[in-house]
Amino acid sequence: MTALMKYLCVVAFLVVLVIAGFNTANGAGECGRNSPDMEAMKLIPCAEAASDSNASVSRSCCQQMQKLGQNPKCLCAVMLSNTAKDSGAKPEVAITIPKRCNLANRPMGYKCGPYTLP
Repeated sequence: MTALMKYLCVVAFLVVLVIAGFNTANGAGECGRNSPDMEAMKLIPCAEAASDSNASVSRSCCQQMQKLGQNPKCLCAVMLSNTAKDSGAKPEVAITIPKRCNLANRPMGYKCGPYTLP
């Protein structure tokens, strides 16, 4: 009986590990569990600044850029996402926002599709 219990415990443990592994891998991408399109929704305060290089960049936009800038892959995926394009954002303008916010730790020189972050 003890051997049967040990066997069942080992099987149950392996099942839990497999399920946890599938949950972690499923949907993990540039922005973790969130899609770039979902992350783009957080940049609504940047809409005007992302479509017009002469528009001022709001404080709330810069705060969101500061957070996204910690993960350059995600930042690029968001700037090139369908949501960003559909909102009227121009990637060549959007990539200038971290610099326009004067973010000290921005990912300068990071290649973002055909663009390079200034």
